Amino acid sequence: MLCHGANSWLSPVDHTLALNLRDLRQGDRYVRVVLADKREFDAKVILQDDKSDIAVLRIAGDGTKFPFLEMEDSDRVEVGDLVLAIGNPFGVGQTVTSGIISALARTEVASSDAQVFIQTDAAINPGNSGGALVDMAGRLVGINTAIFSRSGGSIGIGFAIPSNLVKVYVDSAITGRKVERPWLGARLEPVTREIAEQFKLARVSGAFVKQVHAKGPAADAGLKAGDVITAVDGFEVGDPRSALYRLTTRGIGNRAEIRVIRAGRPAAVTVAIEAAPPPGKDDVRNLSGRHPFDGARVSNLVPAVADQLGIDADTGVVILSVRQGSTAARLGFRQGDVIQQVARKPVETVTDLEEAVREPQRLWAMTIKRGEQTMQLQVGG
Repeated sequence: MLCHGANSWLSPVDHTLALNLRDLRQGDRYVRVVLADKREFDAKVILQDDKSDIAVLRIAGDGTKFPFLEMEDSDRVEVGDLVLAIGNPFGVGQTVTSGIISALARTEVASSDAQVFIQTDAAINPGNSGGALVDMAGRLVGINTAIFSRSGGSIGIGFAIPSNLVKVYVDSAITGRKVERPWLGARLEPVTREIAEQFKLARVSGAFVKQVHAKGPAADAGLKAGDVITAVDGFEVGDPRSALYRLTTRGIGNRAEIRVIRAGRPAAVTVAIEAAPPPGKDDVRNLSGRHPFDGARVSNLVPAVADQLGIDADTGVVILSVRQGSTAARLGFRQGDVIQQVARKPVETVTDLEEAVREPQRLWAMTIKRGEQTMQLQVGG
């Protein structure tokens, strides 16, 4: 059963709906759900995840029995399979379009580091986001999420979040357990042509292990820097996102077999899938005083924080939040900025930062990393 407005699919368990996060306004907790037969129900948002672009709602059905879609194992879907995309394009009303699965495991579609997408040529337009992509047996294959288009309309290149990832978030919402992303304890990079030539790989494909943390699941499993991950649990992976997707759908607390090419030879390791260790109380500080970072909440670059914010830096202190109206806010600092140097002093920990801002300066010289950009800033004291 699909809803008008916020297109979504309905689970038989606990009257739960899953849809795209962009279908909700920021801060929404309660919404009104209108079904295809015009019945209306109140629903509560019980899970929102920015990285996956998934939200889960619980309908106040008051004992109403709803029809529902069963989930297909999205790993069983093949290129060429017939599918239907259901939604409310341009607000014209519930609409069904047909097509085929065009490709699997597309990764360059969203910013999330652990998502792959199903590509389809079924027409998907604005308003289809959050709608169901179903197979010919009426089973949910995925949730429509995006299109490639120069005009804003469908040109036959649409993408859906695979049902296996959707199931992870729905199960989390129903059980009340937080979705924890797996932490491998290794830095992965896409295999470039240069890496493939250097390591004598047959294909420009896989996830290159650039660095392994001394204490982490990868090190414990025997994964080494220079390894190239080619498969996880028997599923071929083309890049780091594909590898992390497989670990995410496998689930925290389980183990996964990782196949690698090591020094030109195939090898395999078994890794425990764990969540990143959370920051301790000594890792986080709220800064105040007569310095540029007044009003900023900062943290050491511990694995959990780096993973949550998608930070690739090795050293520095990251800004978690900025208090409105503070000096840091007025200067334009924002979440995810990594402070690497202040007053010509290197900053590797929050203690380093506190010491660097303790003495007033006539001119504050700073090095800040924002995404891929490193900025040299000077601010009057």
